[in-house]
Amino acid sequence: MIITRRAFTAALSLTGLAALAGLSPLRLLSDALAQNATAADVAKPVSLPDMALGPANATVTMTEYASMTCPHCAHFNETVFPKIKSEYIDTGKIRYVFREFPLDIKAAAGSMLARCIAKDDSGKYFAVIDMLFRQQNDWVLKNTTETLKRIGKQAGLSEQAVETCLKDQALLDKIAADQKYASDVLKVNSTPSFFVNGEMVKGAVSFEDFDKVIRPLLKS
Repeated sequence: MIITRRAFTAALSLTGLAALAGLSPLRLLSDALAQNATAADVAKPVSLPDMALGPANATVTMTEYASMTCPHCAHFNETVFPKIKSEYIDTGKIRYVFREFPLDIKAAAGSMLARCIAKDDSGKYFAVIDMLFRQQNDWVLKNTTETLKRIGKQAGLSEQAVETCLKDQALLDKIAADQKYASDVLKVNSTPSFFVNGEMVKGAVSFEDFDKVIRPLLKS
C-alpha cells in the first residue's frame, strides 16, 4: 500500500490530521511487476539512509519493515525486539536495520517526525520509534496533532519545527520511494515484514522463532 504525494498533500495538514483515523488504505501495487528479491536488493538503501543498530560488518543483518500505526509492529517492539537487542545487537552479533513502510497517512506522519527528530542519529531514531510505538493508541486513535507536537517537544523540537517537518514534501517523497521499492522489488505487502540475510520472515514472529533462524547463520 503506497502513500502517494497527491493523497498525502490533500490529506495531511495540522488542521485536518486528527480527522484521518478512518482513512482507508490507498492502493496496492500489482504483484505481477514484482521481482525476486536477493540479499543484495534488501541490503541497498534507496532514498533515505538506513537507521541501524549493531556493527556494519556483522555476519547477520536483520531488516524490519514496519508501519508506525501497525499494532503488530508495536507488539513486536514491546515484546520481541528487546530480547533480540539484548541477545544479539548489544553483543555485536547482528546488525539491525529499521525501514519505514507506512500503511496510512498517520503512519507516514510518525515516520517523518522520527526522521526529523533523529536526523542522522540512529540511537535517537530508535528511541523516538520506541516512544511512538508505546504511545501508539494516544497519537493514532486520539488527538494525533497534539500528541505528535508533544512528542516532538519532548525530543527538543519546537511546535513550528514539527509543523515544518510534517509539511516536508521532499522527505515524504523519499519515504514513498523507499516504500515503493520495498513493495515492487522485495514484495513487502504487510507489516511487520523482516529479512534475515535476505530471507523474508513475515508477521508476528516470536523471539524463539527468530532465534532458530539467526543462530545457525552465526555459526556458518
